[in-house]
Amino acid sequence: MNMKRRTFLGASALLPMFASARVTAMQQASKAAGLADAFKDDFFVGAAISTDTLMQDDQQLLGLIDREFSSVTAENCQKWEEIHPAENQWNWEASDKFIEFGTQHNKHILGHTLVWHSQIPASVFTGDEGLPITAKALLGRMENHINTLVDRYRGKVNTWDVVNEVVSDNGYGSWRKSPWFNILGKDFMEHAFRTAAAADPNAELLYNDYNMHYPAKRGFLTGVLADYLDRGVPINGVGFQAHYSLEDPELDEIEKSIETYAEMGLKLHFTELDVDVLPKAFDYMGAEISTNFEYSEKLNPYPDELPAMVQEKLAERYAKLFALFVKHRDVIERVTTWGVTDAHSWKNDWPVKGRQNYPLLFDREAKPKAAYHAIRRLKQT
Repeated sequence: MNMKRRTFLGASALLPMFASARVTAMQQASKAAGLADAFKDDFFVGAAISTDTLMQDDQQLLGLIDREFSSVTAENCQKWEEIHPAENQWNWEASDKFIEFGTQHNKHILGHTLVWHSQIPASVFTGDEGLPITAKALLGRMENHINTLVDRYRGKVNTWDVVNEVVSDNGYGSWRKSPWFNILGKDFMEHAFRTAAAADPNAELLYNDYNMHYPAKRGFLTGVLADYLDRGVPINGVGFQAHYSLEDPELDEIEKSIETYAEMGLKLHFTELDVDVLPKAFDYMGAEISTNFEYSEKLNPYPDELPAMVQEKLAERYAKLFALFVKHRDVIERVTTWGVTDAHSWKNDWPVKGRQNYPLLFDREAKPKAAYHAIRRLKQT
């Protein structure tokens, strides 16, 4: 703008124009910048990407993921039953699409999961004529699976969930009696970590589990992990699945676990965050996916939409959780929501088939919810 034009407009005209332009620019920047940008100085903010989103090439949802998140997790496409359904069969298409998306958009990439008792073909644990497999043969299958999967994406996957959920739900003070444990004993977990580290020495390796805030579970795992660290087992961190509700767990218990594992020198990832807004099914608080309860209207109180009052409670809960995460940002590497929108959440049908749940930051139309804005406000003060 030249001086003649500036004089003609006058100060009284210029100030409102500049103020309006600045507000518009800020609004556009706020709209363009996502959670990844808001928390870039704290930790990665991630989301799990469904196989459907990848295979259908859902550009709207993929665009939202690119804008909002700095980390991506393979929700199902790298689980054993999906990617390796038979001994000599590998299904790479969806997993390759996931890696391609994460690489092209410069995301922190999380591989999920190498060894788990669930979502795995029963044939993995059987030999000829359906008889139980020998320990040596099962160890060979584990090594082959880990080596094949990790080597394919060596240098591309930043972090692997190596082992999932080895602790029993019965009191949380012992090993889960899974086929892995029953055939190989407790050493199966150590072997999985050593195999993964050999396959990609530069990848970060995690143990991942739910209800990590329970004192009994914390006590059991700290014993196991302390032994691993003493003996040089290559484990880098722990993943808190963080399938929470509006009331449980209390923040103090989450913080105790954060502090306990951090004091061991382990990095922390909140790997599968969502907040259940529906009534508990018979007080069940785990995440064992084989659990199911009978449908009732009492357990599905919001079949059409979430009431405003509950939206506010959800926003308050997410804000408190993220405030806690920011407080401990020196030890927390990543916070990932398990899904992107409410339409894609596993909580819609679990542990009660037919329920509508609303546990994530974006609604069924992929619009940000009050919970999203509550989190964003944490970085605007």
